[in-house]
Amino acid sequence: MGRQTVTLLRKLDAACTSADELAEAAVETFEGHPDSEIITSFPGLGSLTGARILAEIGDNRSRFADARALKSYAGAAPVTRASGKSMSVKARRIKNQRLAAAGYIWAFASLTASSGARAHYDRRRTHGDRHISALRNLFNRMVGCLHHCLGNRVR
Repeated sequence: MGRQTVTLLRKLDAACTSADELAEAAVETFEGHPDSEIITSFPGLGSLTGARILAEIGDNRSRFADARALKSYAGAAPVTRASGKSMSVKARRIKNQRLAAAGYIWAFASLTASSGARAHYDRRRTHGDRHISALRNLFNRMVGCLHHCLGNRVR
């Protein structure tokens, strides 16, 4: 059992080293991209999460016609279903899961990095939203700002 444990620990150490090297390579490549300064200018968005977001949305600015299309692709925009007198607003299930996961990390990190993001989150919570819904709403707002900044090349 001791030898087996040592072997498993060596494999775990090799996997951790490989993951660290991959993260360093991703950050290095991202920081060489022209959009990296714009993306990292957002509060709570560092190089590694910024690299994930850039990788998922791509650098073709004509891919998304407007911010609404990017929000829908990211899963930040809600789906409203109305029939007769009933109406329901639900979270989007069909989305880019990797971009949505990075967006939740971004929104959560921005709560401590930006007083405006924190105020928006707190406002949504006082209106009755749950934590995940308030984060999704914050991500929705920030993704719209990101689309604008990338399209106009402003920080």
